[in-house]
Amino acid sequence: MNQQRKAILYALTAVLLWSTVATAFKLALRFLTPIELLLYSGSFSTLLLGAILLKQGKFMEAFHCSAREYLLSIFLGILSPFLYYLVLFKAYALLPAQQAQPLNYTWAITLSLLAVPLLKQKIRWPQWLALVISYCGVVVISTEGHPLSLHFTDPFGVALALFSTIIWALYWIFSTRDRRDPIVGLFVNFLASFPFVLGCYLLTTELRIPDYHGLLGAAYVGTFEMGACFVFWLMAMKLTDNTAKISNLIFLSPFLSLLFIHFLVGEEILASTFIGLILIVVGLLCQRIRS
Repeated sequence: MNQQRKAILYALTAVLLWSTVATAFKLALRFLTPIELLLYSGSFSTLLLGAILLKQGKFMEAFHCSAREYLLSIFLGILSPFLYYLVLFKAYALLPAQQAQPLNYTWAITLSLLAVPLLKQKIRWPQWLALVISYCGVVVISTEGHPLSLHFTDPFGVALALFSTIIWALYWIFSTRDRRDPIVGLFVNFLASFPFVLGCYLLTTELRIPDYHGLLGAAYVGTFEMGACFVFWLMAMKLTDNTAKISNLIFLSPFLSLLFIHFLVGEEILASTFIGLILIVVGLLCQRIRS
């Protein structure tokens, strides 16, 4: 198998796994609170990343970072996994998965907006077009097909889902300053976030033995959404000779996700969800138009 075929295989694996995580979130949250899901899934992800580094012979690199790199990891670890997943899991707890998943998918639009003040980039007409089209999709999904009424299914849940896109976009903007091996950096970020996650858990949740169904869900989320997907995607990007072709595969994910949500979570997928998701994806594609 040549490198390009390997890249496509890794990318499709990542896309397929990403397509299942909205379902995994919703099922796990039937048995765990958002902070419990974050604590256990983050632990599984940290163990997985550590095991990958051991296999690569890079484990000790995580303990030979500079003071600046450790400070950056503390900051990034607070952004994600701590704040990002805590907010995202709460949004999934409040909203149907078919709403929370497409809303979270608008993070790329948020990223382009935040890049203006933080990276001194300019917004050109494709970005403005993408913004208008994508957020029309957000309104269609959030109002279940009644955009003129502006009556949202759960305003707080919608706000949390959109707020999670701000946190995630900030994470990616500031992570561009990290020059370490990506897996080493991610591993240290998870380690740095653990005291904050544990502290929040101890302060807000009564200690209890988690339901094993919830632990299985947390293991899946931590292993795949927080860990393996990132590694597969990174490998695809390293092997490919056509980054654009590989990155376009990500647009399959939200549509596949609706199938899993329907058949495994049991949600009846509304026409408004599908229409709104198409608008969001069209908006994301508009971002790729060259001025």
